[in-house]
Amino acid sequence: MTLPQEVSAAPASDQLRHTVAAPAELICPAIEIFDENGVRAAIEAACGAGDTGGDIRAATVRCLNEAQKRGRARIKEAFQADPLKARATTRAYTYLTDCLVTMAFEVASERLHKVHTPTTGERLSVLAVGGYGRAEMAPFSDVDLLFLTPYKITAWAESVIESMLYILWDLRLKVGHASRTVKDCLRLGKEDYTIRTALLENRFLVGDAALADELNTVLTSQLFANSASEFIEAKLAERGERHRKQGLRYVVEPNVKEGKGGLRDLQSLFWIAKYIHGVQDTGELVRLGVFTREEYHSFERAERFLWATRCHLHLIAGRATEQLTFDLQVEVADAMGYTDHGGRRAVEHFMQAYFRHATRVGELTRIFLTKLEASHVKKAPSLVGFFRRRKRVKPGYKLVQNRLTYASEAAFLSDKLNLLRIFEEGLRTGYLIHPDAMRIITANLDLIDDEMRADKEAVRLFLGLMLKHGNPERALRRMNELGVLAAFIPEFEPIVAMMQFNMYHAYTVDEHTIQCIKTLARIEHGELVEELPVASGILKEGVNRKVLYVALLLHDIGKGRPEDHSILGAQIARKVAPRLGLKKSECETVEWLVRNHLLMSDMAQKRDISDPATIRGFAKQVATRERLDLLTVLTVCDIRGVGPGVWNNWKATLLRSLHQETAEALETGLADLNRGKREAEAKRALREALSDWDPKALREEIKRHYGPYWQGLDTESQVKMAHLLKGIRVDEIRIDVLPDDAHDATRVCFCMADHPGIFSRLAGALALVGANVVDARTYTTADGFITTVFWIQDSEHHPYEISRLPRLRQMIERTLKGEVIAGQALASRDKVKKREREFRVPTNITFDNDGSEIYTIIEVDTRDRPGLLFDLTRTLANANMNIASAQIATYGVQAVDVFYVKDMFGLKLYAESKQRALEAKLRDAIEKGVERAGAA
Repeated sequence: MTLPQEVSAAPASDQLRHTVAAPAELICPAIEIFDENGVRAAIEAACGAGDTGGDIRAATVRCLNEAQKRGRARIKEAFQADPLKARATTRAYTYLTDCLVTMAFEVASERLHKVHTPTTGERLSVLAVGGYGRAEMAPFSDVDLLFLTPYKITAWAESVIESMLYILWDLRLKVGHASRTVKDCLRLGKEDYTIRTALLENRFLVGDAALADELNTVLTSQLFANSASEFIEAKLAERGERHRKQGLRYVVEPNVKEGKGGLRDLQSLFWIAKYIHGVQDTGELVRLGVFTREEYHSFERAERFLWATRCHLHLIAGRATEQLTFDLQVEVADAMGYTDHGGRRAVEHFMQAYFRHATRVGELTRIFLTKLEASHVKKAPSLVGFFRRRKRVKPGYKLVQNRLTYASEAAFLSDKLNLLRIFEEGLRTGYLIHPDAMRIITANLDLIDDEMRADKEAVRLFLGLMLKHGNPERALRRMNELGVLAAFIPEFEPIVAMMQFNMYHAYTVDEHTIQCIKTLARIEHGELVEELPVASGILKEGVNRKVLYVALLLHDIGKGRPEDHSILGAQIARKVAPRLGLKKSECETVEWLVRNHLLMSDMAQKRDISDPATIRGFAKQVATRERLDLLTVLTVCDIRGVGPGVWNNWKATLLRSLHQETAEALETGLADLNRGKREAEAKRALREALSDWDPKALREEIKRHYGPYWQGLDTESQVKMAHLLKGIRVDEIRIDVLPDDAHDATRVCFCMADHPGIFSRLAGALALVGANVVDARTYTTADGFITTVFWIQDSEHHPYEISRLPRLRQMIERTLKGEVIAGQALASRDKVKKREREFRVPTNITFDNDGSEIYTIIEVDTRDRPGLLFDLTRTLANANMNIASAQIATYGVQAVDVFYVKDMFGLKLYAESKQRALEAKLRDAIEKGVERAGAA
C-alpha cells in the first residue's frame, strides 16, 4: 500500500499546464490511459474564441468523456489479460481520475473563471481524500475531493468549484466533496473520526501546493499529535460495529470491502500505522518491527487478492458493488482464472482462497493490535473479574499484556508437544494466546509430524481440548486459524475455508464443523434444555462423549471431492479414529455415524414418519439405542450448525417424533409397529376429544375414514376435519387456516367433494400466495369427500402472520372456484432470482416400493422454484396417480419433494416401464418449468 507521486502544479506563467505525474506502477502505459497533451489539444480545438461558458463546459465534457472511455477500456483490457495485477490496476484508475480532475480544474480556473491578478485570498487547492487520497480506486469508486481555501470561500473559488463539479458530474463520476478552510478541517477533524480519517489520507492534486502543505503541517502538529490512543479506540469500535453488521464469522456472500477480513480491515491497519508512525507504505511496518517479512508478504498477498476481487466485481456488475453474491462469485472466479477440477467448481476454489486470505487478515490484525498494546498506544484487555476467572499459569508460560505466551522460545520449541499444550493452558486458565506465541506456532508447524500424531500424550492433549475444559470452540477455532488442526489431522486440511456453493450452508465447511461442536458443548452445559429437550436428555443420561465429539469433528471431512462425502468421510474416519486412540468398538461407531450422519435428517424430512414401515426401516438401520441416541444428538448439532434460521420447530418436532417412536420400537420390538394398533389408538383419541358429540354422529365420523387417515394425521387435525366435514354439502368447499406454533408452520385444512387433480389445484393456489409447503396429507372418505392438510410457511420460512391469513384464504378460495387459473397465473411469477441462477442442482428421481406397505414412494430431488410442487403434482394427476401425502424438504435452492402414491386402481407402481414413463413426464415438467423460470 504505497502512495503514488503527487500531482505537481506547473509554474503560473505556463497557463493551462498542470501536469499529472504518473505513478511508477500502472497496468498499462500512462499515455494509453490518458493522453494529456492530446486531450488538451482536443479541448482547445473544440472551444471557439466566442464560446460562452456553457459551450466551453460542454466541449470539455465531450472531450474528457471520450478520453475517459478510452482510458477505462484500456485499463479493463490490460487487467483482464493479467487478472491478479490489482495494485497496478487501482493505480491506473486513480491516475485516470487524477487526469480528469486536473483537467476540469484547468478549464474551470483558466478558461471559465480566470483571474489575472489574484489576491492572497483567491487561492484554491484541490486534494483527494479517503480511498481516492490513498490512490486505491476500483473501477467505480467514489471520487472524494477536498477544496481547500485559505480563508472564507471567495466568489471566485465558489465559481471554480461549481464549474469543476458540473464537469465531473457530467462525466458520470460519483463525486463526494467538501469546501473548507484549514481551520475548518482542524475543527471538524477533532469532532468527527470519519473526517479525521479522510484528512489523514489527503493527497494534493492541483492548485495551490503551499496551501496543501500548510494543512498537513497543522494536522500533524495540532490534530494527530498526542491523540493516537483515542483514534485507535475509535477505529476499533468502528471495526467491531462493522463486523457485527456484516456477520462476525465468515459468511458465504461476503462484503469484500466491509466484511470480516476484507479490505476495510487492511485499510484500518494502514490508517493506524500512518497515524502513529507516519508511514506511507505498509512495508515500513517490517522496519518498525510490527510485522515480520513473511507477515508483510501475507499482507501484500491478501491485499492484492482482495483488490483484484473488488475490481473484477465492479467491472462485471458495471457499477460500484461490494457484496460478493452467489451469481457474481461465479463470474469473478472465471475472470480471475479459476477452473473446475478435483470434483469442485471453479467458484468453490475461488471462495476457498478468499476465505483463507480473510482468515490471514484476521491474524495480522491481532498481531498488529497486540504490538500497539505493547507500546501502550492501545489499551490492554480489561481485567474486570480477573481474580474470579483466571488461574495462575504453569511453569514455562508467562503473561504479556494479559495474554498467554511462552517464557522461553528455546524451551518451548524443545518439546513439540508444547504446540498443543499451550492451547490446553489457554483453556485451563481462560487466557487468550499472545500473537508472539501464535507466530512461533505457525512458523514451526513442521514439528507436528507422524511421530507426534502417534504420540499418546499428544492424542490425550488433543482430545482433552474437546472433552475436558468445556470450551472446545475457542481452542479448535484458534488451532484451525493457525494451521495446527490441519497439521495434527492432515485429512482436515482440504476442508479449511472450503465454501459449499449453495444457499443452504451459511458457513465454510470448517466453520460449520466448529459451530456443530459449539452446539454440542452448549447442550452439555445445559444451555439448550428448553429448545432441545431430547438431545439435552440424552447427554444428561450419558453417552460416549469421545465418540460423539470425534464423529462431529469428522462428519463432513469427506466434502469437496467427487465421491459421496458420507462414504468418503467414513473411510477417512476409519483411519483417523484409531490414530486418536479410540477403541475398536468406538472406531466402528464413529465410522457408522459419519457414514450415516444424514440418515436421520433425511428420514425425518423426506419420509412419512407416521407410516410404521418408515419407523421399522429406520430402526433396522440404527439397530441399537446407543446409535440412535448418538445419531440424534449429532443430527441436531449438524442442522443447527448450518446457519442462523435453519433450525425450527418443524424440524425439531419431526426429529423428536422419529427418536421417540424408534426408541419405543427398539425397546418393545418391531412387531408392535403395525397399522391396526395405531388406527385403534387414533380412534380412541378422537372419541375422547369429541366426547361432547352425539354418539351416532361420532360413529359416522369414525366410519367414513380409511386406515391411512388414522395413521397419518394427529388428533388435533382430525378434530378440525371432523368439524369441517360435519354437514358438508357436495358443492361446498370448507377451509380452515390457523397457525400451528408447535410445527413452526401454518396449517391449512380443506374439505370438499373429491375429484381428479384436486391436490395439484390446492398446491397451485398455495404457490400463488408465495407459500412454501413443508408437509401435506390428503385422504378420501368413504362417502366421496377429500380431506387435505397442508403445512405451509412464508418466504422467510416462518408461519404466516395472523393479519395475512384472510388474503391467503381468499386466494385459495378463488383458485378452487376457478376464478384464478394457477397454471396461467404462475407463469409470470415462477421466476428464479438472478443471484440464484448459477446454482447447479441435478435432477434425480427415484421410486421406492419397500419404504411403505401400501404406497410407492416417488422422490424428486431437483432445483427449487415457486411453481415446482404445482408442476409435479399436476403431472402426477395427469398420469392418474393418486397422491396420499407429500413431504417437502428444501436446502437452499435444492428441493426434495417426496410423494406417497397409488395408481388409479389403488396399487403400487411396480412395473419398471411405467416408472420410466412417469419419470420422463416428471423430468419434462421440470425442464419446462426451469426454462420458464430462467434458472441455470
